[in-house]
Amino acid sequence: MRRLAAALVLAVAAEVAAPQGAPVALDFAVRLDPASRELHGRGVIQLDARGPAVLALGARFEMLRLRIDGAPSSAPPTLRENRRSWRLPAASGPRRIEVEWRGTLAPLGAAVSHRDTLARLEPVADPRGSFAPAAAVWYPEIEGALASYRLALELPAGQKGLVPGRLVEESERDGRYRARFDFPQPAEGIQLIAGPYRIETRDVQSWSGKQLKLRTYFHPEIAALGAGYLDAVQRYIGLYESWIDAYPFTEFSVVSSPTPTGFGMPTLTYLGIDVLRLPFIRATSLGHEVLHNWWGNGVYPDYARGDWSEGLTTFMADYTYKERAGEASARTMRLEWLRDFAAVPPGADRPVAEFTARTHATSQIVGYSKAAMIFLMLRDRIGPDAFNDGLRRFWREQRFRVASWDDLRRAFQAAAGGDLEPFFAQWLARPGAPSIRIERGEAGRPGEARRARFALAQEAPVWSVRVPLTVRTERGEVARVVDFSSARAALAIDLDAPPVSVTLDPDFRVFRRLGPEEAPPILRQVMVDPATTLIVASPGGALIEPAAALAAQIADYAPRREPAEAPPPLTPLLVIGLHEDVDAWLARFALPPRPASMRNRGSAQVWTSALGAGRVLAVISGRDADAIAALARPLPHYGRQSWLAFEGARLIDQGVWPARPLELPLR
Repeated sequence: MRRLAAALVLAVAAEVAAPQGAPVALDFAVRLDPASRELHGRGVIQLDARGPAVLALGARFEMLRLRIDGAPSSAPPTLRENRRSWRLPAASGPRRIEVEWRGTLAPLGAAVSHRDTLARLEPVADPRGSFAPAAAVWYPEIEGALASYRLALELPAGQKGLVPGRLVEESERDGRYRARFDFPQPAEGIQLIAGPYRIETRDVQSWSGKQLKLRTYFHPEIAALGAGYLDAVQRYIGLYESWIDAYPFTEFSVVSSPTPTGFGMPTLTYLGIDVLRLPFIRATSLGHEVLHNWWGNGVYPDYARGDWSEGLTTFMADYTYKERAGEASARTMRLEWLRDFAAVPPGADRPVAEFTARTHATSQIVGYSKAAMIFLMLRDRIGPDAFNDGLRRFWREQRFRVASWDDLRRAFQAAAGGDLEPFFAQWLARPGAPSIRIERGEAGRPGEARRARFALAQEAPVWSVRVPLTVRTERGEVARVVDFSSARAALAIDLDAPPVSVTLDPDFRVFRRLGPEEAPPILRQVMVDPATTLIVASPGGALIEPAAALAAQIADYAPRREPAEAPPPLTPLLVIGLHEDVDAWLARFALPPRPASMRNRGSAQVWTSALGAGRVLAVISGRDADAIAALARPLPHYGRQSWLAFEGARLIDQGVWPARPLELPLR
C-alpha cells in the first residue's frame, strides 16, 4: 500500500498514464514559508521529446515566467478542474522550458481522519507541518510523463524539509534551512514535506552490501522513537533485498505528520504522529511502506489497466508477517479477508483490474485483500520457488518502468513454465467470487465403507477453482485438492478408513463468498452497504446530530435515516442510541436483544446480529451523547469486529462471533 491501512494517494491515479515520449528532467529551487503559507519556485524543465506536450500547474498557483528555448511563451493557459495547462506544440528537437511560479497553500486545518486527508488532495502549510502532494500539481509538470529531478529547498529557521530522493547536502545559516535533493530515476511526481523536525541519521550496510542512509524526521514529542524505527527499517530492507533484489535507492526516511496520514513514497514514508506512537506499527505497516520502494515506487503500476502494487505489497508484507508468526495467524488473516468480502453486497464490487486507488472500504477490499489472495492462490498453484523466481524476473525486467498485470503474468509464466492466462483473466477481469457448497454427502454404498461420496456445487456464473478438501476418517484427516469448473461435480475419494465428514476449504485458501455459517455478522457489513438505514433510537433531537455524524464517519455511503417509531425497513440496520432507549427499541420490534456479555461494559458498546436473508443489525449504544461522539475517531478502524466495548475513545474489548466451517457429515 502506498497508503497505510494501510498508503499513498498516487498522483491522481486515474490521470497518470504510461509516459509518452522521451524522458523529462526537472531542476527546481523552491522556497516555502509555512507561517505565511507562501511558496515560490523557479527552475528549468528539460523536455527531450519532439512531439506536442502539455505543461500543467495547480490552479491555486500563478505562473510568473514561462520561456521556451529562451523565448517567452505566447500560449494562453486553459483552466480545467484543479489546474492550468499550456499546450506546447511539436518541436524539431529537445526543449528547455524556464518557469517561475508562486502560490499560497491551504491552511493545515484539523482533519479528523485519514479519509479526510485523502479527500483534500491539496497542498497545505503550517509551522506544525506542511505537505504538498504531487496530485496537487504544486509545481509545473509535463502531464502524463515520468520525470527525474533535482530540487533545492529553502525554509525558515526551525523548519526542516525533504522530497523523495537522495539528500545531497543541507545547511543552516543566516536564519534559513537549505537542502538539495537528487532523484535520477524517472519518478511519478514530487511530494514536498516540511515541519519542525528533529533528524536522526544512521549509516548502514544492507544485506546486499549496499551503503544506505536511514533517517527519521520526527516532531520533538516523538523524537525518542527514532532509534527503534531505524532498527526496524534496516530489518525490512534486509528481508526484501534477500527476497527480491538490492534496495533500489540510497536512503529511506520515516517522517512524522501532524495529521493522521499514512503515505508511502520513494525513499520515505509519511505517517501521523499518533500512528507512529502505536506500538504495533513497526511490526506491521512500516514494512509495508518499505516494500513499496520496490512495488509501486520502483516499478510503477499502469493505472489504466489496474494497480497491482497494493495487492502484491499486502501479500508480501502484511500477510507474510502473519505467516512468519505461524499458520494460525495467517489463517486468521485469510478468514478476515473473506469476511470483509462477505460484507460487500453482491454486485457492489468491481473487478480487480479496475482498481486504481483506495477510495472507500469496498475498493480496499478488492484492491488490497482480494488482490493479495490472488497472489496466495497463484503461489499455491505454481509453488513457492517458481513464484519467487517470477517476482525477481518481474523486478529485473520492469525496474523504474510502468508495468501492468500482463507484465506480471508473463514473468510468472516464464518462471513456472505454463500458461497462466486463464487464471489471471478470471480473477482480474470478473467481479465477485465463487459461491461453493457441498451436497449429497454419503459414506459409501454397500461394499464401499472406505469411500467418501459427495458433490460440489456452485452458483452461476461458474468459476474454475482448485478446491481444498479435508476428509475426516475414523483414523485421522486426509487432505485433497480438486479442480472444480462446473456447476456441479460428483466426487468419490478412496480412503484407508471409513469417512466421518468432509470440510470445504477448511483453511480458507480460496477466494470465495463464504457461506452464512462461515461469516458471522461484522460491523463492516453496514459500513459498505449503500442500503444501510440509520435509526436513532433515543427520542427527542439531542442525539440526532452526533448519531448522524458518527454514521457518516464510519459508512462509505451516507445512510438514509428512518424514524424510530416506524417498523424498521428490510435493509441492513444501523441503530444508535442511549442504553435504555436501544433496549426498549429492540424489544418493541422483536429484534435480537443486547448480548448478555455486553451489559455494563464501558461507556459505549457496539455489536452486530444476523437478521436472516443477508441482513445485518449493527447497534451502537452509549451511556450518553458524549460516549457516542467519542467513537467518531476509533470506530471506523474496527469494521472486522462483531462486537466492541469502549471507555470514552479507548477500546477495552473486542471480538468476532464464532464461525462454523462448511463441514458435511458422511454418516
